[in-house]
Amino acid sequence: MPVNHCRILGVTIVNETMEAARRRFAELIARPGRRSLYFVNAHTLNNACADAAYRDVLRRADVVYGDGTGVRWAAKARGIRLEDNVNGTDLVPLMLQSGEGIRCFLIGSAPERIDAILAAARARFPKVTFVGAHHGYIDEAASVAVAGEVRRSGANLVLVGMGNPLQENWIDRYGHLAPDALMVAVGGLFEYWGGGLVRAPLWMRRSGIEWVHLMLRQPWKARRYLIGNPLFMGRMLKGIAADRRSDTSRLLEGRLTCPQTASPSTDGSPRRRPDWPSEAQDGSSHHLEGQGLSSAS
Repeated sequence: MPVNHCRILGVTIVNETMEAARRRFAELIARPGRRSLYFVNAHTLNNACADAAYRDVLRRADVVYGDGTGVRWAAKARGIRLEDNVNGTDLVPLMLQSGEGIRCFLIGSAPERIDAILAAARARFPKVTFVGAHHGYIDEAASVAVAGEVRRSGANLVLVGMGNPLQENWIDRYGHLAPDALMVAVGGLFEYWGGGLVRAPLWMRRSGIEWVHLMLRQPWKARRYLIGNPLFMGRMLKGIAADRRSDTSRLLEGRLTCPQTASPSTDGSPRRRPDWPSEAQDGSSHHLEGQGLSSAS
């Protein structure tokens, strides 16, 4: 019987088929209260290893799915076969295609592209009511205003495409201002809808080498793949070796391969979000990095 979750580098990943994920997605949209859904790949988990606070953000999500070859290999090394490559580039459109009752708000991309992306989304998913959109170049004050706009729009689904870790940090920090919507971090998904990116051929996706296609299309990401992927595998192997030397594998997975978490709870999965300041302390802006999803990141 399949294992329904897998813990990799301190982050628990749900293990289920794409269809099961679609049903869970629909349940999350219908559920009241604040909720979030993320997708993690090797790059995301490398970021989480380097930044304990970001790892806590991922742990606070309601659902996290593993995306990409690196995550699949890491799970296999722990004796777990992932049921599917549940990535946002495939799952989100699958949900929207059957999207009656979905009121969706888009946040991300650049100011000059977001209107075209919204128009493309409306044409692609006619069953969905798209209630608004805003670009992803937003500072503290603009973020509060955008979250208020989401709340007033009546959205029950918000897709945030700023690249990671910006998008997950944004959801964690401002999601409480629009508590009636499921917030999903979607990375570079909007760029596919707007024509800025073209999906890899099906044979590359099935072979687990979509990252090669992305690297050729976006050569500035070469370092992420050529250095980041071996770094991820090294961290994963170190964690497995540590587990074999100790009966306290759950603790070691988080502490030997990554820094200590910022706010651990008794079960190792902090649920309390930090108390964010109401105004920016440094005046910095959240800028798109185009980092995206695994298959799309």
